[in-house]
Amino acid sequence: MIPSENHTPPEILFPLSSILSDKYAEGYPGRRYYGGNEVVDEIENLCVERAKDLFKVSHVNVQPYSGSPANQAVYFALLSPGEKVMGMDLQMGGHLTHGSKVNFSGKYYKSVSYGVEEETGRIDHDKVERLVKEEKPKMILVGTTAYPRLLNFKKFREIADSVGAYLCADIAHIAGLVAGGVHPSPGRYADVVTTTTHKTLRGPRGGMIMVTKRGIKKDKKLPEKIDKAVFPGLQGGPHENEIAGIAACLKEASKKSFAKYAERVVKNSKCLARELKERDFNLVSGGTDNHLMLIDLREKGISGKEAQKLLDEAGITVNMNAIPFDPKPPYNPSGIRLGTPAITTRGMGEREMKKIAEFITEVIEKNSKKEARRVKKEVKKLCKKFPIYS
Repeated sequence: MIPSENHTPPEILFPLSSILSDKYAEGYPGRRYYGGNEVVDEIENLCVERAKDLFKVSHVNVQPYSGSPANQAVYFALLSPGEKVMGMDLQMGGHLTHGSKVNFSGKYYKSVSYGVEEETGRIDHDKVERLVKEEKPKMILVGTTAYPRLLNFKKFREIADSVGAYLCADIAHIAGLVAGGVHPSPGRYADVVTTTTHKTLRGPRGGMIMVTKRGIKKDKKLPEKIDKAVFPGLQGGPHENEIAGIAACLKEASKKSFAKYAERVVKNSKCLARELKERDFNLVSGGTDNHLMLIDLREKGISGKEAQKLLDEAGITVNMNAIPFDPKPPYNPSGIRLGTPAITTRGMGEREMKKIAEFITEVIEKNSKKEARRVKKEVKKLCKKFPIYS
């Protein structure tokens, strides 16, 4: 139930173990530094075109090894070391690469962070706007890893325009929801969009960088800058087996069946959140609009780390997670993060969400390994009804 995890269908996993994993292909289609890449070029071009069609963007680079290298390439393309960038604070639900002081993004660039309001758990856009006008960053990142609400890309665009900043949308967590039409798309508002290709998109582990029409209007050389940042700036040979898997994933994500999947992910998430609230769990921001929820466990008298271990004993995998304004340290935080992408892939619905809420309540409130092991028997019964690959 970790919201950044999913189950990739076998037909998408197949290319990962194909002979494509043996081929070096430094460069780009038609401009390789190795011979024998005619078929590889076709596959990469196909992947690029599918991404452009699905996300309605003008240029796509599908070579980043994952989401963090994709973000790093954007920094490398648009900023010089020491220039100012603004992203969501890690403790408030942002990502390491959005300016954390322990990450390259906070070490080599001047980082300023925005967060959420303590009372609501939501982003205050007026406060963000005031901070932006005061700090005048060259690039603003909008994207999260533990924020259960919709992102207002339009408002962030207006804020970025007020100081002439680039706007980069990191949709790693919500790419599948965007593709499925259940979360607003950043395509009309951001200059650059980055994403992973697993999580809600349900593909192999990889990354993409997308340049929008707006981004090219702002800087016509933006596609070239991005491509040069990826190769030769940061990477060598791309993983063409992974790119073939991404191409298969993007085809699946363009189907009506995937849109229905994305809709069920959100329905299940909202149902689970509602059931947990009825059992007196304190959800950050009061609920969810997307695929995940963040639970503040302080009123339950248990830490996030303890809850994660107990739920593991019960066969329920979540991750400990900091909550906004957490008084506890990151390695022993006050919260847990959980979501519905993987269990929805298995076919579970709202009826199962109610059972899962009961399981979580029993484990957390009784706070004993004995109870966790008892619940595990029930979890196994439930999971047998919903095999990963049916």
